[in-house]
Amino acid sequence: MTAAILIFIALMWFPIALLLLGHGEAKGTGLATGVVGLFVVIGATLQAAVFKDAWTAGLLYVHGIFYLTVSWSFMTGQTDLRPMGNVSLTTALVSTVYAIVFLIGGPDVDGAPLVAANWSLFIMATIYAILTYEVFLNCYGKLSGKILAWSLIVGVVASLWIPAFWILVAGKLPF
Repeated sequence: MTAAILIFIALMWFPIALLLLGHGEAKGTGLATGVVGLFVVIGATLQAAVFKDAWTAGLLYVHGIFYLTVSWSFMTGQTDLRPMGNVSLTTALVSTVYAIVFLIGGPDVDGAPLVAANWSLFIMATIYAILTYEVFLNCYGKLSGKILAWSLIVGVVASLWIPAFWILVAGKLPF
């Protein structure tokens, strides 16, 4: 399920990047972003309820809600994107916590870490944090849309497609 969610998320990051580069339309991009956001929230719920994995579900929930906020902002033609930026900042802070835990691992309980250190997940969470900090800065007029667009394109490849397709082909994360 992880690979499918990662591939699905690219269906919003890449079109948003193209929109920021002047190719696309906000309402259509917003609709696609909303579908992705809804799917991510559903995936988070399944991760928590079916797979009993609240840790992964937490990261999915925060990003899914952020994607729904982006969707609403685009679809309703918001001219003041600071509210979306504020949700992005919250998402960035959560992603930063996840990156730190993936780097050092969680506390040991009964001789095993609750969350194992994982270099691949650290890189992915770090990229998510950077991108959402960039969205925050963009929404407040402190970062150009072109820089954010190219960051999203690099992020699609490095933190979505490579891990997702590697999992599908090799059955594990790439690093």
